[in-house]
Amino acid sequence: QVQLVESGGGLVQPGGSLRLSCAASGRTFSSYAMGWFRRAPGKEREFVATISRSGGSTTYADSVKSRFTISRDNTKNTVYLQMNSLRPEDTAVYYCNVVIGTRALNSWGQGTQVTVSS
Repeated sequence: QVQLVESGGGLVQPGGSLRLSCAASGRTFSSYAMGWFRRAPGKEREFVATISRSGGSTTYADSVKSRFTISRDNTKNTVYLQMNSLRPEDTAVYYCNVVIGTRALNSWGQGTQVTVSS
């Protein structure tokens, strides 16, 4: 199991930006594809973005494409999610995880709350 700790969430106005971070334990971080997911109030957890082991390939949910950017720094065992042009419908708890495709493999961390509101 990889331990994952998400951070960087907060309250932001519509149109604003946030950068989420996910720190992973272990020395094999670069062996895993990683992904971001989110769970909005009253909804199922959904896929947001994934990034390959090297960072050379990314995928995005249609709802965030062109607004969010996933990246990783394998020297810091960290994956990031840069979120721009935030909308109220982006309000959710955001989680990272080890993935195959868009399927999460690891136990979930506590996540980080993102609230988009004026």
